[in-house]
Amino acid sequence: MLGQNWQHAPLPGAFPHLPAPVSQATGENLMPLVTFIQPDGISMAIDAPLGMSVMQVATQNAIAGIIGECGGACACATCHVHIDPPWVERLPAPTSQESEMLEFSSDVKDNSRLGCQIRITDDLDGLLVYVPASQG
Repeated sequence: MLGQNWQHAPLPGAFPHLPAPVSQATGENLMPLVTFIQPDGISMAIDAPLGMSVMQVATQNAIAGIIGECGGACACATCHVHIDPPWVERLPAPTSQESEMLEFSSDVKDNSRLGCQIRITDDLDGLLVYVPASQG
């Protein structure tokens, strides 16, 4: 109908400059915190919406070195990251497609993953993600 004032909820992460939602009951942050660390050691901690991928969180927050050219289709490896070793075992194992895509990246290590394949869950609160030197 013409003239109606439609109000839409913003997309998760669409306003990174606003504070993360907090529980009215406990005052706790409702979003897991993910910290991206550049090769030069500069870091950025971001409140990451549940269900988004590490790549989406990075690209929506202009994290240098994480591009995500394929939009998360696991088809380009431009979201290659190094996961802090203590976190590697907490993540689901990489699929064969992800492992094959990592073969096209440089600076691949045992803790290499594609950010598009890691979904943010409550269990990932505190995750440390390193941008490889070849991308940073």
